Amino acid sequence: MKIATILGTRPEIIKMAPIIAEINERGIDQIVLHTGQHYDKEMSDNFFKDLEIPAPDYNIHVGSGSHGKQTGLMMKGIEEILLDEKPDIVLVQGDTNAVLAGALVCGKLHIAVGHVEAGLRSFDMTMPEEINRRVADVCSTMYFIPTEESAVNLLAEGFSRKNLFITGNTVVDACFRHLEIAKKRGFEEQSLKDLDIDSMDNILTLTMHRAENVDVKERVVSIIGALKELSDMNIIFPIHPRTKHTLENFGLFDELNNLSHVHIVKPIGYLDFLLLTSKSTLILTDSGGLQEEAITLDVPALTLRYNTERPETVTAGGNILVGSNMDAIIENARKILDDEEFADKMKNALNPYGQGNAAQKTVDAIEKYYDEGILNISAPEEVMDSFERKMTQVNDDITVSEFEQKEDALIHMMFDGEKMRFPTDETKLKGMMITYDKRK
Repeated sequence: MKIATILGTRPEIIKMAPIIAEINERGIDQIVLHTGQHYDKEMSDNFFKDLEIPAPDYNIHVGSGSHGKQTGLMMKGIEEILLDEKPDIVLVQGDTNAVLAGALVCGKLHIAVGHVEAGLRSFDMTMPEEINRRVADVCSTMYFIPTEESAVNLLAEGFSRKNLFITGNTVVDACFRHLEIAKKRGFEEQSLKDLDIDSMDNILTLTMHRAENVDVKERVVSIIGALKELSDMNIIFPIHPRTKHTLENFGLFDELNNLSHVHIVKPIGYLDFLLLTSKSTLILTDSGGLQEEAITLDVPALTLRYNTERPETVTAGGNILVGSNMDAIIENARKILDDEEFADKMKNALNPYGQGNAAQKTVDAIEKYYDEGILNISAPEEVMDSFERKMTQVNDDITVSEFEQKEDALIHMMFDGEKMRFPTDETKLKGMMITYDKRK
């Protein structure tokens, strides 16, 4: 078996590192393909070395550009490589243009796609990431899903439960694995050494880069207003170059930089940032991935957004959506700082993304599908069965697997009276309302 992995951005490299390492440890043939869509010193071979995984076998070097140009160049480069390498399955992760390009190419070439972190939905079609993740799911064969809620999203869209695998999120594997690496080497960024992070109390780590925040002056003013009020916190702000440029254009950068409790530093490396996160009292962010990392590292998070494709972190109690509302930011930050019971509740929120074995579960499922020949995609040789879609209340003491065998059916959705549930083979159906397809 040969597994290909497509990477495009730093978060993809981070989250796929545990799976790449797991594949290597099992001696499975694999290739790693990097699209080069972002130029960053951390995308160099040194970054892969820092994470203790092999450097990419291929780099397409597409660079930045419009969505259409970038995706088109990626598709061209990916197609050429896959035609030559002929992998049995291609893994893509998340919702970037690299995911979109890889999934589309594999769909046309009849190569199985495994979508890692599948099923996330913000239900905001103005986000390019939402379009990318939805298209990737349409093209995929296997879906490696972080939570039951994300699995239900896919069930609601008509995907078969047989191809859905609730693995947890590899961000947990990555956090645990990479934090140990970070602790061994300590802070390497000089600006963090100069701040003497280890001697600081009440650290608030801030990240802010999304256009819906930094491009709207009213929102930036509101967020800065909150930061002014949190003067008893050490606010560390690794600032994105685009964010800095926008703040300068608004005439707000100097105002923020002159606050004695705000420490603006240049962007820092992943391992340094992970170590900083682990030492923080709270996180204030508009990042998606950082919401996951925060709850994994037991750090309360306030998210500068009005929606999130990580709603499980909010439901679990480790994350609060505050938008750009100054009062909401201040109120919740103060509660985390001053109310020990409230802070402990957020810190001890049950991690919805698993316990750190997502990579193992993912590769287990791939090996099983390969052994059973399910990764082979070919044109059908039999006339399609007709079926009818039904809904019923189940009163018998019967499992999902037993019901499907008895009725020659496939269960899609399952409602327990309070919430939609994911139907595993062993799930007891008594008292459940279900929808299912039954062959005629």
